[in-house]
Amino acid sequence: MLKIYGKSSSINVRKVLWTCDEVGLAFEREDWGSGFRSTMTAEFLALNPNGMVPVITDGEFVLWESNAICRYICARQGRTDLLAAEPKARAQIEQWMDWQAGEFNNSWRYAFMALVRKSAEHTDPLAIQASIANWNKHVGILDRHLLSGRLFVMGDTITVADIVLGLSIHRWFMVPMERPEYSAVNAYYQRLRERPAFLKYATNEVP
Repeated sequence: MLKIYGKSSSINVRKVLWTCDEVGLAFEREDWGSGFRSTMTAEFLALNPNGMVPVITDGEFVLWESNAICRYICARQGRTDLLAAEPKARAQIEQWMDWQAGEFNNSWRYAFMALVRKSAEHTDPLAIQASIANWNKHVGILDRHLLSGRLFVMGDTITVADIVLGLSIHRWFMVPMERPEYSAVNAYYQRLRERPAFLKYATNEVP
């Protein structure tokens, strides 16, 4: 059985949990990370030398990096509706996933650490405002993409790109800060909230 290493409160672990739910894949999970077992132990570092969650094992197979794990789960289960087999369609899904993990996530790190985690190392007001502005700018990129009439990132049906982006969009709505009124993103978020797995793993709400 697939085993997931990582605490369920981690945004990146939640991507994997939501993906498993969408494809109907049973799994075991162990709590690792802040507040639980340290990811800096030799045992965990043997699985992921970066010392970060999530990690999965599938028999002898070991994989880390949350977006790679989500893609693997979809491919493992043959879910070409979530991760297309055709090269161009798959590349576009992966394009948005890579953008989420790189450009989008990096835009909000400082603001999130300051406003939610209350980190003593993230108190520069100018840096906080710059991070908020950058975060809003990146959500605006997604909003303009969705304004073309797409229900989801790739069109009328959900893909694994929506899973990873959905977690980040939920975080954007939850952080106490000023946000532009992005109509397409707001409608997109409401569509995601219609999915039981999103409510369960992104919002902690009982479907």
